[in-house]
Amino acid sequence: MMTEPEIANLLGALSLAVMDRIEQGARAAIGHGGETPAALIVIGYGSGITNEKLRRILGLSHSGTVRLVDRLVLDELVERRPGKDGREIALHLTTKGAAARKDLLTSRISAVTAFVDVLSSAERKRLGELIRDVLARQDTSELDRFTICRMCDNRVCTNCPLPTTKSKTDR
Repeated sequence: MMTEPEIANLLGALSLAVMDRIEQGARAAIGHGGETPAALIVIGYGSGITNEKLRRILGLSHSGTVRLVDRLVLDELVERRPGKDGREIALHLTTKGAAARKDLLTSRISAVTAFVDVLSSAERKRLGELIRDVLARQDTSELDRFTICRMCDNRVCTNCPLPTTKSKTDR
């Protein structure tokens, strides 16, 4: 039987391999890596996210977020519009940005699918159940959920297993 450190080590290696493939796919899809793909996906969730909320989700500094958004605007992927209260600026995808987001999400699913395709149908089902159970047992705030799901395809995951604890303060 495997020890906990062995399992953790293997899961860490698999996680890095998956992230490397996702990063390669993102660079191939839109020519950018780093936080750019996650920013496009998060902004594409809709409702005009602000720079501050994007900053918190991506874990960037204020100036780093401003530079990232400036690049996205310059590349005509994102546009700034007046926010809800008139003081905030809301970020929205352009048509070009929405197409890039779609390409990113397709690339991400493809990259991850390549890892599970080696499993039988029953093994994939069991793995899916285990992953869902692990995620469902996490103690997550709403911000944690956005951060963890920053690259998720909300068209595929319609019933997120991550709980949100209302009493937990946002980090």
